[in-house]
Amino acid sequence: MSNRIHPSDAGRGGRARRAAPSASESDRRPAVYTVWKRSSMGFQGTDGFCVYDDAGRLAFRVDNYSRRRKLCAGELLLMDGQGTPLLSLRPQLLSLHDRWNCYTAMEEEGLDKKPSPSSQQQVFTMSRCSALKSSDEAEVHMSAAGTAASSSSGLSCKHPQAVAPAYRIEGSFSRRNCKIRRGSDGKEAARIARKSAGVASRPVATLGDDVFSLVVRPGVDVATIMAIVVVMDRICHKPYTPMVCSSQ
Repeated sequence: MSNRIHPSDAGRGGRARRAAPSASESDRRPAVYTVWKRSSMGFQGTDGFCVYDDAGRLAFRVDNYSRRRKLCAGELLLMDGQGTPLLSLRPQLLSLHDRWNCYTAMEEEGLDKKPSPSSQQQVFTMSRCSALKSSDEAEVHMSAAGTAASSSSGLSCKHPQAVAPAYRIEGSFSRRNCKIRRGSDGKEAARIARKSAGVASRPVATLGDDVFSLVVRPGVDVATIMAIVVVMDRICHKPYTPMVCSSQ
């Protein structure tokens, strides 16, 4: 459930209501999202995502009902709030650095049909910076335009081309404290932080790991950032602990 906080009606106190920001002002503001690690279908124990914008609208979702290991889990499908497929995420088997590949999604994928590999365009590849599982840092390499889906599953550790990554993930995603920086200049593209209940000036409590904030800078593609978040959740995946309901 998404709680919405509405400003009080300033007109009752005789003050003029503040004008809504113009479109140009909104374009310069970071986009703030609340990410909830739960499928939009609402079934107990699901392992998907619901992503809400600052107005409380469902912006993205991932519906996943499998808690199998990465080698057997198959692809994940990132959709918009209406369920339209956007990006398809697939783990590369036998990768020492937990490499994942992202492709453009086809409409037929939303109908549980598998598209032909040649019909999909690769968007990016993503992998850990180190084979050690103690580090959450990762790199994202954008693919060249027109690159088709590949069925290769080699033992490569690093990206095959010695090029600078498009994004670097720094910090600890597991602790919900990390930044996604542009590889070209190191500037922040997005950041992930713990979310607190209450208002910003007086937070009541810090929420658990299943609910966190995602702030995306202007000019950065939000769908790509959200796909990176989904992959980070996979390569930094914690063991699933089922919710126990108290009888008291």
